[in-house]
Amino acid sequence: MNQNSNEHYRTNESLMHSFTHSCLGRIIILAAIMGVVLFIAHLTVPDEQTMTEEIEDDIRQCIMANDSLQTDAIDDAVNNVGYIFTHADSTFDAEIWQTFTKYNRLEYHKHAFYATMRIHNNFRPAGTRVGIGILGLVIPTVNFNDFLLRVGPIHKGYGKGLIQNIYYEDTDLGTNPNIKEYHYHGEKEN
Repeated sequence: MNQNSNEHYRTNESLMHSFTHSCLGRIIILAAIMGVVLFIAHLTVPDEQTMTEEIEDDIRQCIMANDSLQTDAIDDAVNNVGYIFTHADSTFDAEIWQTFTKYNRLEYHKHAFYATMRIHNNFRPAGTRVGIGILGLVIPTVNFNDFLLRVGPIHKGYGKGLIQNIYYEDTDLGTNPNIKEYHYHGEKEN
């Protein structure tokens, strides 16, 4: 406010300017923007068919990427970002996909503002999330360890223990003189 004289005050600020610069006005504007974003998110939730097609394509790409090597968490995150923009090669082995569909099942869950896709199998009966759909975009969270591609016995028969991998422990340290085994021979008497 500007003061022209002691008796009269004149304001140059409009009501809109005062509203946008007040705390309550900023909260109302933020709430309105969030409401619009949530409304758009609600309208653009991917449907079951779209999610299934995209996640199956992402799983094919994940299987192809893990063909000869295992990846870590950073590789999985980078690959999942790439899977959003790419599609699986058309030369994908149909036998592997039949094995995948035999032992794994995809399940779609729609929420108010997003959708999720979960994979269920005997290894993970409760399921693991492998994709999120929000704002019309399907974001994969696929990991090669989430699905089951190989099935084999876990024990030899009734009453016998589980099959365990036995690793040969080699205690030979070679001929390097700097590496010596430590053996406790007891305390020496003088």
